[in-house]
Amino acid sequence: MSRRGKKADPHAAREAANYDNPIPSREFILEQLREADRPVDTQQIADLLGLTEQQDVDALRNRLRAMQRDGQLLVDRRGAYGVVDKMNLLRCRVQGHRDGYGFAVPQAGGEDVYLSARQMGQVFDGDTVLVAVSGIDRRGRQEGKVVEVLERGVQKVVGRYQEESGIGFVIPDNARITQQVLIPPAAKGKAISGQIVTALITDYPKGRLGAKGEIIEVLGDHMDPGLEIDVAIRAHGIPFEWPEPVLEEASYLKDEPEEKDKKNRIDMRDVPFVTIDGEDARDFDDAVYCKKKRFGGWRLWVAIADVSHYVRPGSALDAEAQTRGNSVYFPERVVPMFPEVLSNGLCSLKPGVDRLSQVVEIDLTNDGVIKRFCFFEAVIHSHARLTYTQVGEALEQGQADGVPVERVPDLQRLQALYRVLRTAREQRGAIDFETVETRIIFNEQRKIDAIVPVHRNDAHKLIEECMLCANVATAQFFEKHKLPTLFRVHEGPGEERLENLRTFLGELGLGLRGGNNPSPKDYQALMEQVADRDDANVIQTMMLRSLRQAVYQPENKGHFGLNYDGYAHFTSPIRRYPDLLIHRGIRAIIRSKTRSKLVRRADGAELLPMERSYPYDEKTVTALGEHFSVTERRADDATRDVQSWLKCEYLQDHVGAEFGGVVAAVTSFGLFVELEDLYIEGLVHITALPGDYYRFDPAHQRLVGERSGRTFQLGDKVSVQVARVDLDDKKIDLELVDAPARRKARAEGGGGKRKAPAKSDSAASDGKKGGGRKKPSDSKKSSSTRNSDAGKKDDAGKKSDAGKKGDAGKDEGKKGGGRSRARKKPAAASPAADASSAPPTRAGPDVEVLTKPRPKSKASEPKTDTATAPDQDADGAAPKKKARRRGGRRRRPASSS
Repeated sequence: MSRRGKKADPHAAREAANYDNPIPSREFILEQLREADRPVDTQQIADLLGLTEQQDVDALRNRLRAMQRDGQLLVDRRGAYGVVDKMNLLRCRVQGHRDGYGFAVPQAGGEDVYLSARQMGQVFDGDTVLVAVSGIDRRGRQEGKVVEVLERGVQKVVGRYQEESGIGFVIPDNARITQQVLIPPAAKGKAISGQIVTALITDYPKGRLGAKGEIIEVLGDHMDPGLEIDVAIRAHGIPFEWPEPVLEEASYLKDEPEEKDKKNRIDMRDVPFVTIDGEDARDFDDAVYCKKKRFGGWRLWVAIADVSHYVRPGSALDAEAQTRGNSVYFPERVVPMFPEVLSNGLCSLKPGVDRLSQVVEIDLTNDGVIKRFCFFEAVIHSHARLTYTQVGEALEQGQADGVPVERVPDLQRLQALYRVLRTAREQRGAIDFETVETRIIFNEQRKIDAIVPVHRNDAHKLIEECMLCANVATAQFFEKHKLPTLFRVHEGPGEERLENLRTFLGELGLGLRGGNNPSPKDYQALMEQVADRDDANVIQTMMLRSLRQAVYQPENKGHFGLNYDGYAHFTSPIRRYPDLLIHRGIRAIIRSKTRSKLVRRADGAELLPMERSYPYDEKTVTALGEHFSVTERRADDATRDVQSWLKCEYLQDHVGAEFGGVVAAVTSFGLFVELEDLYIEGLVHITALPGDYYRFDPAHQRLVGERSGRTFQLGDKVSVQVARVDLDDKKIDLELVDAPARRKARAEGGGGKRKAPAKSDSAASDGKKGGGRKKPSDSKKSSSTRNSDAGKKDDAGKKSDAGKKGDAGKDEGKKGGGRSRARKKPAAASPAADASSAPPTRAGPDVEVLTKPRPKSKASEPKTDTATAPDQDADGAAPKKKARRRGGRRRRPASSS
């Protein structure tokens, strides 16, 4: 190793200000190590830095360990330190899959790295790791090896405690954690085999040794009403208890705004704002009003509760909200981001009382184009609390019970503005998938009594458009001021998914315009082209599957689904932290010396230092975006688990019953069928298909009989019988009562008589010869669940009947309504595959698009030909064996030795 002359640390002054005995900064240490020609040990680094005193070397050693912990450095087997980015390592977050494999998602962005089941054996879902790319698999994807675990994402697991042959273990309820946790006899406490427990992990997996833990809580013997939510909350690590500092801060908040807080704000109390929410909503975080301008066009005001006034950066309330990331809405229960004194009190825009708010005033042309906007802090006074039902009736009939007669003209203007904005959206070419929302009706025992569709009226739609307008203006505001923030980014379709979509469409004689870069208009044009086809729902499913996940990130890459150049979340700071971040940025500009036409400052308003009101830089915002994307997915997974459990419980009373259904997804191991009028899915396993061996044709989303050529594909109408329901694994097994009319599969490239398929290892992802129907001995992997992470609709400012705003398509049981959104039938996900098959790609991500209720089926179509939103999961079922769950093969827990 070469020796160089000592350089000066450019950050020495900062270190001297922070420490009595300063040592070189992290930046300077990294610079020196990058210049080294190999990894170096602590003493060699001290020599490089010119450190000779023992106390300085000790301080250096502590700093190096901290840099290793933070993923900046890596230690090799000789104890030498190397720079991570120079060693071709990626800092990633692990995302597990129910079938044992997983993905390492780079925190700096880029392509995900596939992790085999063997690699996943030493990590858990949510862990932060360093990964080395070890090669490219036969599907052209990066494969990786876990080099080091930097931070554990799971400290506790919730699941059922089991004992076999004297060995105790917990089977995690979280489908993304497939490792069992060994419980030594001395650590089981009072737990009895079969009980649902919480276990603290005491030893993480290492080498051939599995994880070990200690039972710290027994939740119950059976899934009593409400227990499924307790399990989901704990299984997914959702914070649900308020720390004492948070409760203490919340106790100081008053019931009403103080008079001094109302000063130095724009007085909007005379403007007749109204709130429009679901019947069961208790927190009203947005209010709207509009009027026609004298010389043409419209002026819209959207007022949002000013959470940023009460929750300051760095406070206990802020820290806890940041950890939670968002509120989580279960059927008839909410885990809020803030205590109720804020969410249902000070920051709820109740009628007849003064409330602090941030308001955006937007001028639009007669064509619905934003011409001008400005933000300001205001005090408002809501003139009415209205429901969607009331407003819908008032708009249809000119009056409604509970709607003040003087507010009806205001509502009619809002409806007129909605129609203008709706036309503009159609001309813009935003993607508009049709969906069906459902609501779960519970009986007195809190068991499902019925699952019914919910239809959106113009009241829902006008609020949605107002929120969209506000969010677009917000994105333009931050683009103008160059302030680091989080945009809601939805990129265009991925190459592989797009290729699959084109193959599928080609089989139907259809095409998607736009070549390798189709636009939202191209998608919407195809939607309109197929709208009257019997297989429109199937085509829409495949289109939905081709889209990517919407995420929070500081780089504005536009919103593909909405066809906006920029989009940001402004409308729900009481339940989404990214919106609070946005509010703080707007407040920072309003209260700064910055001259801007996009804000209005009240006379006498106190000016605040930017670093005090908005202490965020690009690096911090990037990390927050990653965190909030994770907490959003966490909430979706948890609510989906609860929905699945409730639906399984409901069908337990219908074992043996027959239902009509529609094939909602096709996989290598069978067919997922959605049951008529229930919006519940179950699995017809491939071994239960009649009279043939079947192979999976992924390009055309179908199963094809090797001998007969009979096919089962998306959209087929079938009759099924409920054969078995497994509550623990949230699985539903179905059997065909009758099959669709005999249909021969058409060979690719043209018609004609089809020869029996050659038996190749590409025939199916099951890895069997020809991939056909599995013989009984081959069917151990009878996964009955399909991953439904794909196809989540847009949080484009829409409110559900349950009262949730800004997340069109994530309205599962929001705000006490017990409501769920039915799932759009995704194309075959890949939740199960034999070890001999190529590993599947990461489960389809959430995508954001605009949604609208699907019209009733034609007379020739059964009622069940309805789409369901892919962010719900009614998992199917497979025969359960001991110590197995969710279709993955369970290994015996590692011994304590």
